[in-house]
Amino acid sequence: MTTTSGLEVHGLNAGYPGRAVVKDAELAVQAGQVASIVGPNGCGKSTLLRAVARLHRPDSGTVRADGADIWHLSRRQAARRIALLPQTPRAPEAVTVAGLVRYGRHPHQGLLRQWSRADELAVREALEATGTQDLAAERLDRLSGGQRQRCWLAMALAQHTPVVLLDEPTSALDLGHVVDVLELVREVAASGRTVVMVQHDLAAAARYSDTVIAMKDGRIIAQGSPRDTVDEALVKELYALDADILRAPGDASPVVVPRSRTVL
Repeated sequence: MTTTSGLEVHGLNAGYPGRAVVKDAELAVQAGQVASIVGPNGCGKSTLLRAVARLHRPDSGTVRADGADIWHLSRRQAARRIALLPQTPRAPEAVTVAGLVRYGRHPHQGLLRQWSRADELAVREALEATGTQDLAAERLDRLSGGQRQRCWLAMALAQHTPVVLLDEPTSALDLGHVVDVLELVREVAASGRTVVMVQHDLAAAARYSDTVIAMKDGRIIAQGSPRDTVDEALVKELYALDADILRAPGDASPVVVPRSRTVL
């Protein structure tokens, strides 16, 4: 399960005092791929993502991003390899969209390296990639939810990391904006980056991901292509739900049709 680039996690255990949350996690996602972590509430998805992002120190195990062990790097060095968009990001009051996206360049700044033309180019490219260039002068808090989410994604892209982590990037969005964001995620991966996101919508994860990583009770119980991984047995094990699995027209991705709740 070794990759020369992308993201690798080996033997990762993480939790809080007296409570193990992530147990012996093993995963690998190649550069240019999208992986979705799915599973019931409280199964450890966000804790795993935070440990990968170096925001939560694991009890044991390794995380390698683009070939480097992130826990052997400085915080700034790690931030040049992994960008995280949390579930509920917060911005300074009255910040403009351009101001927000510029924050993505902070890991590249330092005493001997101030704002440069390369930084300005990275910001412009991120705004263009997310279709937010016309919003650059607008205040973030005056935009719609879908617009704000694209702006946050622009900030993550401006960080110019080979690995991008997204914690429920489509939560609270309507269906149209969900599709916009997920198609943008596919474009980010097509540029050669590795994208790992936490997803509650199993059907969306199956449609837009190369790999599905299923978690239950802190453990990864299945991972692989959506067609090979998402089936009736997995849905029942994850969600205690009986469901039919249909195939979407065009790409034959799995579509989950719930039937009834399983009596436990």
